[in-house]
Amino acid sequence: MRAVTDTDLTTETDHRAGFVGLGGRPNVGKSTLLNRLVGAKLAAVTAKPQTTRHRIVGIVSRPDAQIVFVDTPGIHTARAPLNTRMVAVARQALGDTDLRVLVLDASRGVTSEDRIIAREPSLAHGSVVAVTKTDLVDQNVLLHVCAEAAALVPDADVIPVSGRTGDNISRLVEVIVKALPAGPPMYPGDQLSEQSERFVASEIIREKVMEQTREEIPYATAVVVEAFQEHPDRKLLVIHASILVERASQKGIVIGDRGQRIRDIGKAARLDLETMFGCRIFLELHVKLARDWSKDPRVLRELGL
Repeated sequence: MRAVTDTDLTTETDHRAGFVGLGGRPNVGKSTLLNRLVGAKLAAVTAKPQTTRHRIVGIVSRPDAQIVFVDTPGIHTARAPLNTRMVAVARQALGDTDLRVLVLDASRGVTSEDRIIAREPSLAHGSVVAVTKTDLVDQNVLLHVCAEAAALVPDADVIPVSGRTGDNISRLVEVIVKALPAGPPMYPGDQLSEQSERFVASEIIREKVMEQTREEIPYATAVVVEAFQEHPDRKLLVIHASILVERASQKGIVIGDRGQRIRDIGKAARLDLETMFGCRIFLELHVKLARDWSKDPRVLRELGL
């Protein structure tokens, strides 16, 4: 996926570049943070834990540095096949990065799960802790959580930030840049992500499904983009997507009374997609029954999990 930019990158020795993994337990704000850092919506964001399922890459290019952020699924005790694969994706992705950022939630404080995750081999050598959701707590609480974070990872820089408001994001970026190895850019300066536009579209649609269905269908849905057709002469993008559900009763929930819910999902997704791609969007959604898809290795492979 590309965005127009006038950034001119240097390949001189003072340039820094590297992969930076965002890790932590579910629902600490990693995806919101990624979207804010990159300045574009690459990852689905909801109030529900375990929203992120894939390794999602966002690229920030500056004259002096290129940071390749890697958002990962939340690390948690997993039993179901889908969750097990998500945690495996997170651990492998974090292990492949040059720098790890442990993300903690200021509104929850340092939990027992955070303490376990901080000892994960993939995060144990991280040198930065980002304490997120600072907009949800007062200064005294924030100071206490930051002190706990500093004790949890004694050698780390602890940076309080808000992915929602953007507060202190520039400070986090500066600390990360200083910790990266010297090297030339790895991607063109106008590239925002490794993810395809199809993937970004599926994430936006899935986010709206999760928001609209609330607690009724927490994790039983997936989105497959069946067609993605660009019509530059008409400034139009045509997207056909299928929403997979595991049981027949869930299909009715997603469609809603007289199709109202699926229309609401489509409208919300279309507005975000038009902002994302800068053109008119024709979005057609279908709901398909794929029984127990989250336990089917074949379907999980097809979804990239």
